[in-house]
Amino acid sequence: MGVTYARNNMASTTAFTAVAARKNFGIQHQAESTQSMSTSPSPSATASINPPEKGKRDWPPPVRSYVQRSFADPNILPDVDRQEMENKLKQVISQSVEAGTLATIDWDNLPLPQVMIQDERRRTHNAQTSSISPMQNGHSTLTNESKSNKRKSADFESSDDTGTRSLPWRQSNARDSFESRLSYPDKGPRNGAGPDSASSKSNQAPEARKKRFQGAPSEVSSVASTRPWRITTSHDAEPTEPKGPIVGRCEDLEKKYFRLTSAPNPDTVRPLHVLEKTLDHLKKKWKREKKYPYICDQFKSLRQDLTVQRIKTSFTVDAYEIHARIALEEGDLSEYNQCQTQLRALYAQNLGGHPFEFLAYRILYFLHTSNRTDMNDVLADLTPTEKRHPAVKHALDARSALALGNYYRFFQLYLDTPNMGAYLMDMFVDRERLSALSALCRAYKPDVRLRFVTEELGFDSDEDCARFICEHGAPHLLDERDDGVYLLTGKGPGFFDSALKAASARPGVKAPV
Repeated sequence: MGVTYARNNMASTTAFTAVAARKNFGIQHQAESTQSMSTSPSPSATASINPPEKGKRDWPPPVRSYVQRSFADPNILPDVDRQEMENKLKQVISQSVEAGTLATIDWDNLPLPQVMIQDERRRTHNAQTSSISPMQNGHSTLTNESKSNKRKSADFESSDDTGTRSLPWRQSNARDSFESRLSYPDKGPRNGAGPDSASSKSNQAPEARKKRFQGAPSEVSSVASTRPWRITTSHDAEPTEPKGPIVGRCEDLEKKYFRLTSAPNPDTVRPLHVLEKTLDHLKKKWKREKKYPYICDQFKSLRQDLTVQRIKTSFTVDAYEIHARIALEEGDLSEYNQCQTQLRALYAQNLGGHPFEFLAYRILYFLHTSNRTDMNDVLADLTPTEKRHPAVKHALDARSALALGNYYRFFQLYLDTPNMGAYLMDMFVDRERLSALSALCRAYKPDVRLRFVTEELGFDSDEDCARFICEHGAPHLLDERDDGVYLLTGKGPGFFDSALKAASARPGVKAPV
């Protein structure tokens, strides 16, 4: 019975002290001790221990709209850093709260923070360029922006700037945290005057802030369209491009070529009907006088008038083709190459002309310059119709003969070149003749008749063949005998190899006129 009484007495005694659940981590240690000593704390004591939860300030709708427009993608400027823009936004709102102008400022017309930053940069740049003397150019002072950029490492170490510059590992959520505080406030009261009240410019007069914030909309738009590196003054206006092609008013048939350094003047540009007369006049004058420097200058002037008026018709193709043929006839590869480049673009627009003829010229031109890369591109783009054209087929056969080392076939094609392809082949036929002579000297020993060499290498006569050999410094290889002139092939391989190496150097695009 005594044991039963002891058990009942122990059950009636509480083995632990009831403690209320902890709802706030900011409770002081003294409050915890007091709470642990009481078994059932009163509601009034709990309320005194737990401070009220800090809420967000209820910002006016214009302020929230202003913040949202600041972070909108169309208003983001590439030359203004995001962190710099956020700091400026905090500064603007903080200063307005301190000055008591939060409800009086016209937030709808107030410049965005990125626009204010550009305005400050522009004013700083203008002040430096107008006030710095020549002696001070080498020791110009740094702007506030550059100083702040150089103090980035110190800012992270300072505890005073935590409100204006976020830590590196929190920068990814900087927009969400700041924008949400102003755009989506809670109904609870907020302790403090406003966001980031400790600003670098908080000591300025309120009136000065109001004047700066309440700028004219026209000034805002002008600042938004201005860049620090494109600042124009009242006496140096930014040039504007013409909205469309000009129409010439000049009636002169002949006009010297001048390289344009400014916008073309319609009074010095000939319209299309005058250019058509000019082309007929130049064709007749070329056939009659054959003065290439003058004709080339006139054709360049004609092409310039076509370009500035953006005339791309069959007449344009005709003008470029005629100039290219004259340049080929005179050996002016520089002008020919310019015309060939423009003709490719014109042919792509199906404006007529002779695309097959100039495609063959292009292949022969690449044979002359030994441009294998562009040659492979041309071969890859050829269509079956283009390959069947006689001029293109001839150029492809010449390329194949050189690739195979079949000099006999190459010189047969050289003597039967269509159109004006012979002018292009004349530019590299000497190089191929030296290569053929080197092969002849290895195949025929000790000598061979000069007549055979003349027929193999496509010379017009034995005199031309002998002159070619002498011009390349090998007169000692010619042996005149009773039955004719012989070429001493046994002594020629090494000599013609060295001459071929010098002649095989890649030629430049430009050639002397």
